[in-house]
Amino acid sequence: MNYWLGVATLTGIYMIAILGVSVLTGFTGLFSMGHAGFMAIGAYTSALVTKTFHVPILVGLICGMLAALLIGLLIGYPTLRLKGDYFVIATLGIGEVTKLIIENLPDLTGGARGMTDVPGGATFPMVLCFLIVTVWLLHNFIRSKHGRNCIAVREEELAAASIGTSVASYKLLAMGISCALCGISGALLAHYMHYLSPTMFSMIKSDELVMTVILGGCGSLTGTIIASMILVPLPEILRFGSVQEWRMVFYGLLVVLVIIFKPSGLMGTKELSISGIRSFFGHVKYKGKER
Repeated sequence: MNYWLGVATLTGIYMIAILGVSVLTGFTGLFSMGHAGFMAIGAYTSALVTKTFHVPILVGLICGMLAALLIGLLIGYPTLRLKGDYFVIATLGIGEVTKLIIENLPDLTGGARGMTDVPGGATFPMVLCFLIVTVWLLHNFIRSKHGRNCIAVREEELAAASIGTSVASYKLLAMGISCALCGISGALLAHYMHYLSPTMFSMIKSDELVMTVILGGCGSLTGTIIASMILVPLPEILRFGSVQEWRMVFYGLLVVLVIIFKPSGLMGTKELSISGIRSFFGHVKYKGKER
């Protein structure tokens, strides 16, 4: 039971980061391959603050979020002017540079050996509360004027600019939200694992964050949540018995199948709502009566 509770907790922690990437990639159309770096900034900042000053982990979480937000805005201001592949390469470099800086500061971060004795306190109820608040805030943001402007930037940047939308400001806003959520996610991870290592925030982790958003559907919070619930715990579910040796193969196969048969992702741009569920069951009931 404790094992599955742990899997659920980690799923919730990574889901917060994936929702952050969804704002940038899914709703604003900017692909980032270095957001694990912002998770690392949040994680190490929160761990250092709580270890050094012995403050409650809530203070550490806020510091981790603010550090990731500030650095994200500082980096985003010049890099968001880049187009297409150049922005992807820039973010890839940011993620790797962050990891290298952590590895080369052994006195502060523990270097490649990692940081031990990180204060605990991140529990499943706490992660669940953060996740619910995150989903509620993002749901309202996407439905607001600013969220719709982010979607307009994704759909047609030039047209959005021609009607007076400040494209640069909304890209920076999406970058800030995305980095802040990754910072909180990293901080929660630090206080749940009690240990940090640079390998936890490698380029592979950044790839997984973006891949989950794409599989869920760019432009759908519901799709992002569903894809996270499937893909994040999948390696752990396939860990048992002889399947363990093939678990990463199954993981890759599932990704390829979804890309081939459902290129727009599991939900596309659709959102799950109560009225939508009622409409679906009403349609099924109507079809049943016809037969």
